[in-house]
Amino acid sequence: MLVVLAIATTQARAREDYPNRPVRWVVPFPPGGGTDFVSRVLAMRLAEVWRQQVVIDNRGGAGGVVGTEIAARAAPDGYTLLFATAAGMIINPLLNPGLSYDPARDFAPVTLLVINPELLVANASVPVQSVKELVALAKTQPGRLNYGSSGAGSANHLCMELLKTMAGIDLVHVPYKGAGPAITDLLGGQVQVLFNPMPPLIPLVKSGRLRALGVGDARRSPAMPEVPTIAESGVPGYEYVLWYGLFAPVRTPRSAINTMNAELKKILAEPDMVQRLRAQGAEPGATTPEAFARFLREDKERLQKVIRSAGITGEQR
Repeated sequence: MLVVLAIATTQARAREDYPNRPVRWVVPFPPGGGTDFVSRVLAMRLAEVWRQQVVIDNRGGAGGVVGTEIAARAAPDGYTLLFATAAGMIINPLLNPGLSYDPARDFAPVTLLVINPELLVANASVPVQSVKELVALAKTQPGRLNYGSSGAGSANHLCMELLKTMAGIDLVHVPYKGAGPAITDLLGGQVQVLFNPMPPLIPLVKSGRLRALGVGDARRSPAMPEVPTIAESGVPGYEYVLWYGLFAPVRTPRSAINTMNAELKKILAEPDMVQRLRAQGAEPGATTPEAFARFLREDKERLQKVIRSAGITGEQR
């Protein structure tokens, strides 16, 4: 009874003039990765609109598991939300059914935020200019090239495993605790290639420190229209995109979810915001909570097929 009363009291307070204090967005990855730009630019704009702080709380570890668990245990009052990707909400639960959280049981969808195609890049010293050349090099040197990821079972791990399967090549996986450290080691030459969302990679490609080989989406990105898709670069049928979305702990008042959803829809439709996101390769895609829930069910089916075709298991983590 005390638990029920506490939840009811928490929900009643959240309904009163929400938000009336800072809101925390838990980002289950370290700073510097693909989630960093999108989460921070949206949080800053939301803080301006609300005149309340929206605090980014990076909690990296275990491919998104650590931060997702923290958000799942947070009070359902609308003041802690989860800025999530498929890694924490779909891939990790598929590979590890024994996790302490269940996305369907412990979270309420707020909105899809952006669709972000993965970009395949190489260290500038690697003697390849295209996906076709990378495939050819890998076939002459099986097991000699390393690729980084933000963790075993992460989206950029699945991206490369799908490419390996479809192209028939052998690359060695080097997992990191987040995309930031993986990109750092790619620049240093400890790994030769990796997949990652575009935002942190675009300036490195433009400066010549990294070389863009291909886009994982079925269409070229307006942010880098000169970079071909992987499908048109010798691996027909290849397609893999990443999404970012916002979730609330289950039992968060619907009024708080609706308020957050409505404000983010407006922000993601602002011409300046659309231009800013697209320049970084991210396509705005705000939805209703119900549409986001349907999207999640469909993406789970898609990723389950990728995991099975690539032969990835929880034991590899």
